[in-house]
This record gives sequence, structure tokens and C-alpha cells, in this order.
Amino acid sequence: MPYKNNIKQRNKTVQGLRSFKDTLPTNIKKIISRKGHIFSETLNKWKYIAGEELFRICYPKSYKNSSKFRASTLVVMVTRGQEVNVEYSKKQIIDKMNSYFGYKVIEKLKLISFDPDQIIDKKTNLKNKNDMLNKDFKKKIINIKNDKIKKSLIELNKLFIKK
Repeated sequence: MPYKNNIKQRNKTVQGLRSFKDTLPTNIKKIISRKGHIFSETLNKWKYIAGEELFRICYPKSYKNSSKFRASTLVVMVTRGQEVNVEYSKKQIIDKMNSYFGYKVIEKLKLISFDPDQIIDKKTNLKNKNDMLNKDFKKKIINIKNDKIKKSLIELNKLFIKK
């Protein structure tokens, strides 16, 4: 294949089909290779890293890369009441992650507790708010004088209620 000089990113490129990795700008490649890769691999291998018991009660929320002022940190969400179990196994999780990646990826593990019951309550509250909004829309729709627009808005409102 003939080589083509490209002055924007690379010195020489091959014309034809390229892999997705080659089409990304170099700045984005650096970000993905540093941060995105670590968190996505952690999500994929969390069952192996945390173990079977901890896998059921916690999951990784985010990864913060190290900088001059702070160490690299993995934020883990833990169900309420199980924080002690995860706290005792922090060192094991950090050691497994560092050995899996082959270098020191994580220095700290930050735990955030949550209550699964509250998450369900928030969803039901959203449904109640949507019902209130639908009532408000119905009141506004009734005040419209044009019959065609009124009927179409009522039909649209019915579709929103179904979803």
C-alpha cells in the first residue's frame, strides 16, 4: 500500500482500512490508555478481584487517577451494614488489583455506603411526580381552543403515561 504524509497527527499513514485505535486523536488515546482502560477492566474483572462474597455487596463506582496532590483512588459503593467486611479486605483488593495490572494502579480504596431500599423509593417518587405533571398538562390542554391540537396533545399525553 502506498504511504501518505499526514501533517496533522502522524508522520506517515497507510491508506485503506484502519483500525479504530489508529483513527483516534493522540490526546484521546493517552486519556483512554491511562484512565478508561483501568476502570473498564476493573468493572469486567470485579468478581475475580473482590471475590464471590464481596462481589454481592459492593461494586466500583469510579476511579480517580493519581496527581501531584493525591493518590490514585478507587471509589467503591457498599451496601449499608456491610462496610466492616469490605474495610477488612481493603488491603487484599488493592493487592489483587495491583497484581492484575502488573504495576501500582491503586493506592487507596474509598468506601461509600448506600441503602438499596432508598433507591427503589426514589423511583416510586419519580412516578408520583410524573403523575402530578400529567395532571398539570391535562389542565393546560383543556384550556386550548383548537380541537385538533387538543386531541393530538391528549393522545401524546396517553403515550407518555404508558411509558
